[in-house]
Amino acid sequence: MRASLTGGYAARGVAYTAHPMGNGGFNNPLEPASACADPALLRAFATDASGASGQVPAQLLYPRSREDVQAIVREAIRTRTPLVPVSSGPPHFHGDTVPARGGVVVDFSRMNRVLRIDRPSRSVRVEPGVTYGALIPQLRAQGLRLSLPLLPRANKSVVASRLEREPVTTPKYQYDELDPLLTLEVVYGTGEDFRTGSACGPGTLETLKADLVNPWGPGSIDYFRLLSAAQGTMGLVSWAVTKLEILPTRQQLLFLHADDPARLLQPIDVLLRRRVPDECVVLNRAALAMLLAADDLRDYAALRAALPAWSALLVVAGYERRAEERVALYADQLRTLAGATGLAATASLPGAVGREAQILELLSGAWTQGPDWRLRLTGSSRELLFTAPLSRMPALQQRLRELAAQQGIDLADAACHLQPAVQGRSCHCEWVFPRSPDDAAAGARLDAFLREAARQLARAGAYFSRPYGEWARIAYDDYPGGVELLRRLKGVFDPHGLFNPGRLCF
Repeated sequence: MRASLTGGYAARGVAYTAHPMGNGGFNNPLEPASACADPALLRAFATDASGASGQVPAQLLYPRSREDVQAIVREAIRTRTPLVPVSSGPPHFHGDTVPARGGVVVDFSRMNRVLRIDRPSRSVRVEPGVTYGALIPQLRAQGLRLSLPLLPRANKSVVASRLEREPVTTPKYQYDELDPLLTLEVVYGTGEDFRTGSACGPGTLETLKADLVNPWGPGSIDYFRLLSAAQGTMGLVSWAVTKLEILPTRQQLLFLHADDPARLLQPIDVLLRRRVPDECVVLNRAALAMLLAADDLRDYAALRAALPAWSALLVVAGYERRAEERVALYADQLRTLAGATGLAATASLPGAVGREAQILELLSGAWTQGPDWRLRLTGSSRELLFTAPLSRMPALQQRLRELAAQQGIDLADAACHLQPAVQGRSCHCEWVFPRSPDDAAAGARLDAFLREAARQLARAGAYFSRPYGEWARIAYDDYPGGVELLRRLKGVFDPHGLFNPGRLCF
């Protein structure tokens, strides 16, 4: 820890307010080349692919160091200017990068250094502008890999993905919901910088003997948790350490398929508790067809018709020692355990025979085929994502299907993937609904359906752990005690209310 955060801020915990730009406006504290006021670029930040809309920012700033971030925060304090952090390239999907109250967008894309790859501790320290597309090849060259979300776009920030708790496809190596995020450095709303866990000091990063991989503390509070899923409302992260895994030297892809996802979740629960598969994800036929279709989508309809209703993609892996033997043992265990539940694990999938290598590549890399895969069908989409225990997921899926039928929403092209998390102790569900940008009435019906679906699913046990946009009301309206505590914490770490005001419950 490098600076005290107690001061007098806690006493003002519930009294902070966010202000529009005042005192003559925000003066760029950086070099002139690190600022942009291009009207077209600024207008692009006033909306995103989720349909969220807000205010056009007054300026775009590109910090290159922690000192630049501190200078921006101090100028924002002086002028009471809201700051909205962005670190990933477009398109953005969740509304969290759209300024609710104007101000300045802090674009971290030029803070893009890989600071340290540490094979012995299996960790990497990166600045927030480092993307999956840039980092994955560097790690492969050293025999390492990241635990990945399902096909992150190549220009997605690794740090942002970790902070947003995007679920990874390798739940076997995940020990809590924040894993694989480890330690980080943050600039709080006082202009002070702070390091968490084993990075907290004392001393500089060069003199610290710690490996920077213990995320807990300092003291009895795990400060890195306050930044997780906070949508940039608690502080600006200047670097983070994330866990790595050894790159497999041999892999075998196996499939389970069924007409109902409940049939797949039962054996997956058993397999993950025994830590058999590495990658593990369940997709409906629309999702898998969307991922496998050629760039021109000519084979999308044929794939969707030929694929099973639901497919589980399971990968067993061998590493640097006795890889062949390990893969054979784990594959045999997978077939045995799946067979005990009445399902056969196969080396190919109906409708996708011969595409095994393509599927393996998709599971191990970033999305590079033009537009984000969620936009492939119509150029626009809406998402619904939540978590729940594996045991509750079938009932939630059924409730969604019933509501769609009641409201006349066709699910034929709606892509869904289920990602077990934390060794099977929970499950992430994500639906992607194609939306025609030229049919306003159909778009309005879809938006109304998703609002009602979110409310009903929450009442049935779904948990919106990443409460973007309107989901914040679902997460916080029945939690007044927690909201009061969060506002007091916001008053400590951002006493002037400058970080992404209007998001979450702030």
